Parts: sequence; C-alpha cells; structure tokens
Amino acid sequence: MIMLPRKILIWVHLFLLICPNLFLLSNSKLDSYSYLAAKKKRMSEKVRKMFYHAYDNYMMHAFPHDELKPLTKEFTDSLTELGNLKLEHQPEHYNGSALSLIESLSSLVILGNFTEFEKGVSWLSENLTFDVDARINLFECNIRVLGGLVSAHILATDSTNRLVQGTYKNQLLDLAEDLGRRFLRAFDTPTGLPYAWINLKYGVMENETTETSTSGCGSLILEMGALSRLTGDPRFEYAALRALRKLWSMRSSLNLLGTTLDVVTGEWIEYSAGIGAGVDSFYEYLIKAYILFGRDEFWRMFQSAYIAVQKYFRYGPWYHEADMRTGKPTYWQLTSLQAFWPGLQVLVGDVPAANLSHREFYHIWNKFGVLPERYLLDHQMLHPTEKYYPLRPELVESTFYLYQATKDPWYIEVGESIMDSLNLYTKVEGGYASIRDVTTMQLEDHQHSFFLSETCKYLYLLFDGTFLVNHNYIFTTEGHPLPILSSWQERFPDTYNSNNWTSTKVIALVAYSCSFPFSFHSMFMVCMCYLKILGFSVPDKSYE
Repeated sequence: MIMLPRKILIWVHLFLLICPNLFLLSNSKLDSYSYLAAKKKRMSEKVRKMFYHAYDNYMMHAFPHDELKPLTKEFTDSLTELGNLKLEHQPEHYNGSALSLIESLSSLVILGNFTEFEKGVSWLSENLTFDVDARINLFECNIRVLGGLVSAHILATDSTNRLVQGTYKNQLLDLAEDLGRRFLRAFDTPTGLPYAWINLKYGVMENETTETSTSGCGSLILEMGALSRLTGDPRFEYAALRALRKLWSMRSSLNLLGTTLDVVTGEWIEYSAGIGAGVDSFYEYLIKAYILFGRDEFWRMFQSAYIAVQKYFRYGPWYHEADMRTGKPTYWQLTSLQAFWPGLQVLVGDVPAANLSHREFYHIWNKFGVLPERYLLDHQMLHPTEKYYPLRPELVESTFYLYQATKDPWYIEVGESIMDSLNLYTKVEGGYASIRDVTTMQLEDHQHSFFLSETCKYLYLLFDGTFLVNHNYIFTTEGHPLPILSSWQERFPDTYNSNNWTSTKVIALVAYSCSFPFSFHSMFMVCMCYLKILGFSVPDKSYE
C-alpha cells in the first residue's frame, strides 16, 4: 500500500470537502438564473396582455380618433388638447389623427407583432393627413406624432422586421416630412424660439400666445434632427438647433434655466428652475442628442447643465427647485415627471446617484400605490390639487435603465410591483384608466397614448430585452426608438473629463457614440472597462 505524504492527504481532504460545496454553489447559481429567467418570461407575458388589453380596446372603441375613454368605451380627439389646460381654441371639425395607433407602432415591433404593425402602417399611409384646421402643441405633436412616424419608418425599413416586400415605400417618412414642414412656420420668430402652438393648416394664428416652456423649445432636436438625416433636408435640424442654442444662451451665470419664457422677446417669465415639468426633457435631449449625432456642443451643454443641477437642486436623494438667478431653493416638491432623472443618470454612468433617487421615488409609489403628480417634500404631504396619476411611465423607465446597467434582480421585483399596481388600480373592462385622486383611487375616463408608447413598452423591455440584442437605440422622451448609427455621427466624439459629478470619482459618458453590436448592458460593461484602461476612476459597484 502506497502512503501519501501528509500535506498531499490534507489537500485531497480539502478538495473532497470543497468540491461538493462548489458543485452546490454552482447549481444554486444556475437555479437562481433559471428562476429569474422563468419569472421574467412570466412577467413579459403579463405585460403583453396589458398592452393588448389597452390597444385592442382603443382599436375597437376609439380608432381612428386620438385616444380611448376606457370607462365609457368612447373616444376623445385629444391631440388638440395636449398641453392645453384651459381647452381653448378647440376646432369644430377635427376628427382625430389616430394618435394612439401612431404611438403604438414601435411597441408592436418590440412585441414582435409585425402583422399588426404592417396593418397600422398601411392604414396611416392611405388615410392620415395633416392638412387639417387644428391648433396643436408643437412639443406634444413633435414627440408623439413626428417621433412616432420617424421611428416607425426606420423600423419599417429594417429588413429584420419582415414586412411584405414592396408594400412599404416610405409613406410614413413622407407624412413625417409634411408634418415637419408645417412645424417650420412656428420658428419664424425674432429669436428663433418656436411658438408653443401652431395650426397645422394655417400656421401661427393671429394673437397667438408667445409663452412657451423650456422643454417646448429645447426638446425638438432628436425628432427633427432624425428627420433631416432621413430626408436630406437640413432645415428641420437647423431650426431645432438654432432654438436650442438660443435657449442655452439665455441660461443664468449659474448655468440654470427657468421654466417658461417669451419666444418673441427672449425674456424669462418664470425664473424657478428644476428637473420636472416644463424643463425635464431639455436635459434628456442634450445627452441623447450627443449620443445620436456626436456633436461635442451637446456634450458641453449637458456637462455644464448637469453639474449645475447637482450643485443647486440636489438635496440628498431629492431634487428641489431653485431660482435660476441665485440658486436659492424655491419649491420643495416631488413631481412625477422627475422620475425620469435616474434613467438619465444611468446614461452618463452616475449609477449610485440614480439608484438612490430611484429608491425614493419607489418609496413614494409604495406609499400611495402609484406615483402622485406632485408631492410636497417640505410638508410630507400631497399637493392639494395635483393628486392624480395619469398612467405615467417615468418610474418604470428608470427601472428599466437601472436593470440594464446593473442586472440587479431587485429591479425586476420593482417592475413586477408597478405592473401589479397598474392592474389592480387602473385596469377596467374598456382598457386602462387614469387615476384622478391617489387617496381614493377614483378613476378618470382617459387612457393616454403614452401608456401604449412608453409605460407598457418599458415594462416589457425590463422583462424581455430581445429587441435590444445586437442593436443600440436611443429612446425619445416618448419612448420611440432611434438607432445609433455611425453614419449619423458628425464626428467621433471626444471623451470629456468631469470632476464635478455626484460622486467624487470621475464619471465619463457611458452611452458611447458608435453602433456597437452589443446589448445595452454589454456596451455599459465595455465602456466602463475601457475607461478604467484609460486611467479613469469609475465606481466598481455601478457596473457589476
């Protein structure tokens, strides 16, 4: 009998002891992955049913009008009302523009329903016209209609979407170009800032209001820029860019912008600044325009604006409002639109700050069952008149981005909770209804088009990211995907260094410019590793 040395025997015993544990650990991890994969599949199917419950009811009871009234199973021609709180100047003969169908097209592709997508494209190609006597809000029509058409055109010309050959001949792009030309009349002002309201048939009406919001004139560059790239007509991008530059020139010495302004005089009307209603998509479009078009100018604007936000608005996990001239706090309140901010922070790699704010928004969601429109932080109470929840997508949007960046299964749990709340409180026989008062869960007879274009879409992508595999997209503020193409890049953008982010470590731009053949998460990992190789300091926990 051969006697092994004592040291070898010890190692053999250790090996025999450790191996089963390693095997068990490996099996446990595999079981965990399998469980998560099965759960995500179940959740994605539930979201699919949500979307079709909303979409089918719209098509049955409201199409071709703009939006569904789910409680009465009727319709509303709401494109002329969007952004119009007083409901003034309503047209007599406007009969809708199939708004909810336009908003649903990209969602249908993401769900893999190419047959219904093609039917929608065909109907719009044959029936939609913008030569109508209807006064519309430029910002809302841009993000919903123009963005929906441009995105759907790109998806329709993508060979992987398997449209019947020869049935599509750029009809959606033709419609988008016609709409874009009508938009151009709004920019005929001394400042280049566009009117907030324009009549699709007649242009800017006599005695039209000259007041607009920062978002209204600073969040047009993605859709109008994409339209220029697709048509070869530079006028659309030029008009949006001129307005954005003028708006940026109006910033205070603190790099802050107010909420409302006059498009003729170029003077501020409301000096209180924040990241919520009236300003939110301005920040979003600066960074996304940089990613999509590669123009360094957008990055420099965003970098300065982001640092100012962190310096003057941030208070722990919250963001209050402040006077753009002094930086002193004005309103201590949470608005539901602010919930987009963690998603934006993911795009620039400020993941720890994104996670912190996201958890606070989710805490408020759990407190009321949904996210109220406005919550007074200084009094820890609801705003007395803004207690509603109109099926907004911003919290689930940020949840989607954070899961893509971290792969933390906790965000899947958050998504499930949001989905359950929507089904519990807002689902009715005729679709999904807005909530008028979160304290009573009283419903309102309105299913907003963004429920189809954003809320359901981001929930689905959270659980099933198949659409994102081997593609990189920027989602507009209305959730419409635009591909990141090297041919749209003006030049390969420089990587800028910043030492003023939320973290004391340097955070560099995550969503890089080229069209990498990776998923969003893979791209995030590659960028973080690449930045570390270059010598940048990045927070390790943010990308594991």
